[in-house]
Amino acid sequence: MPKILIADDSIAVRKVAERLLTEAGLGVTLAANGEEALAYLTKERPDVVVSDVIMPDKSGYEVCAFVRGNPTLATTPVLLISGIVNDEVTKQAESCRADGVLKKPFQGTSLKDRVLELMAKRQEAPPESSSVSQAVSDHVAAAAEKVPPMAKHEQVSVHQDVGKLREMEEHLRAERARSEDLAKQLSEAAEQLGRAKEIEAQLATERQRASELEAKLTKLEPLASRIPELEAAVKAEQAQVAMLKEETLGAQKTSERLTELESALNAERAAAEQLVQQLAELEKASSQAQDVEARLLAEQKQVAELQQRVKTLETELATGQQALTETVGRLQDVQKTETKVQELEGLLVAERERNGVLSQRVVETEQAAEHATKRFEEMARKLGEIAGLASQLGSGKGQP
Repeated sequence: MPKILIADDSIAVRKVAERLLTEAGLGVTLAANGEEALAYLTKERPDVVVSDVIMPDKSGYEVCAFVRGNPTLATTPVLLISGIVNDEVTKQAESCRADGVLKKPFQGTSLKDRVLELMAKRQEAPPESSSVSQAVSDHVAAAAEKVPPMAKHEQVSVHQDVGKLREMEEHLRAERARSEDLAKQLSEAAEQLGRAKEIEAQLATERQRASELEAKLTKLEPLASRIPELEAAVKAEQAQVAMLKEETLGAQKTSERLTELESALNAERAAAEQLVQQLAELEKASSQAQDVEARLLAEQKQVAELQQRVKTLETELATGQQALTETVGRLQDVQKTETKVQELEGLLVAERERNGVLSQRVVETEQAAEHATKRFEEMARKLGEIAGLASQLGSGKGQP
């Protein structure tokens, strides 16, 4: 499986590149910076190197220069990637002999297509040739084997030529090393120039932001003069809020007082309901008394029993009278309660809405009391009628 090295300080770019190339059936190795990429290249020989241009430690140009300066990696394709692709980036990529520059973020399958294209070109390229010195040495050795034995002066001449060739090889190696150093220095200078341009762009952005901030500050200066006015307005609002809080507390106290009055009124209502219940019990007792009197009138032969029952009725009547007395006392209490309600009405003049409700409730209480009194009077009247009927029934029983 072909091996692809991806070097980028952005984890998002590394993951996207890994996914795109893995889907194409390629093996991917990731490096988070230039140092990791160089450490990997000293041990392994990938089929394609994809490197970001700007990284914290080593740039993509330095990674490319390292690949080109290493005899075992010299023919490995190097694809540089950058968020900005301009003439400067293109020139630096050409100076370090990169195979191309691809813009980030990747559009569709652009990364996969470029990597496969570089791999195809590498497979079509002729096999790696030997160095010039090795070719010259091999040529000299082959020529020495083919030529017949020479004279001594010819052999000396040949040795001199070989020495010159070796000196030329040394000079060539020195020139190559010097060229590599110059290329490295050039790439470093180009990288520094690129960084300087980036710094200049950042400086221009910062200057623009500073001018914008100055413009905003100029706009805010008129507002600064209004700060004392706003502070005075805030203080006035705070004082008004404090007054509103005091008024709210007063209203809460008034509401609590009204709640207490409503509770007292509810208690009076409960007492009135108890009175009504007691009156109902009295009516029931009256009906029982009517039954007893009817039996007394119907059975003259059982006078003793009737008398005893009459005594019982008298006792019950006494109890009823006592209950009536208690009822009268409670009615007096109700009248006192009405007086208190009237006094409270005088105190609650400011609370008009609740005054209406309380007045209505007092009227209902009076009506209930009057209704109870009427019922009591009606009960007394019924008791008189029952007594008359009992006497009539007694006289009717005595005639036969």
